[in-house]
Amino acid sequence: METMKKNLTLIIVLAVIVILCGFGCSNYNGLVNEEQNVDKTWADVQNQYQRRFDLIPNLVETVKGYASHEKETFENVTMARAGLSNAYNAADSLKNSVNTSDAASMERYNASQTELGRAFNIYVNAVREAYPDLKANEQFLSLQDQLEGTENRIATARMKYTEAVQKYNLKVKRFPGNIFAGIFGFAEKAQFEADSQAQTAPKVQF
Repeated sequence: METMKKNLTLIIVLAVIVILCGFGCSNYNGLVNEEQNVDKTWADVQNQYQRRFDLIPNLVETVKGYASHEKETFENVTMARAGLSNAYNAADSLKNSVNTSDAASMERYNASQTELGRAFNIYVNAVREAYPDLKANEQFLSLQDQLEGTENRIATARMKYTEAVQKYNLKVKRFPGNIFAGIFGFAEKAQFEADSQAQTAPKVQF
């Protein structure tokens, strides 16, 4: 009888351990999957920002090439191009240092991208006023379409990242996920803190 009780106790203990291990593995794997999804969606955001980085210099060079025959220097275009260059370089300098787990890092990066969008908007408006005939340039029109498409892709990618982070952070904060997140070192991810103008993509209209 005593042996039977000991065996029963041992079986119960082992069953509890197995259940806890299974529950722990399930939670751990769930956290890993959600974190991987956050990383994937963030990579998509980065890819679209890189596409914007690649296209903007091409558009600027197209404008410069078109305007090379002009003898008069348009001060507003020159100043706008300088502002775009500064914003471009500032955003470019931060793109490899952003950390999705660091809210301050994300805020700096987001601010730099927002400023780049504003500077680009100012630039294209200045060009529109200075070179109204540029709308007939096929290369420029192609770049315009690509940039408009890129801004839409950025908005979509950021929305997907926001959704992925919300889902991940809920898993990290809710019980019992918060226990396993603490044990295995899963930290909350930082969200975008967009200002009132960041939701509107720069419009390239000529």
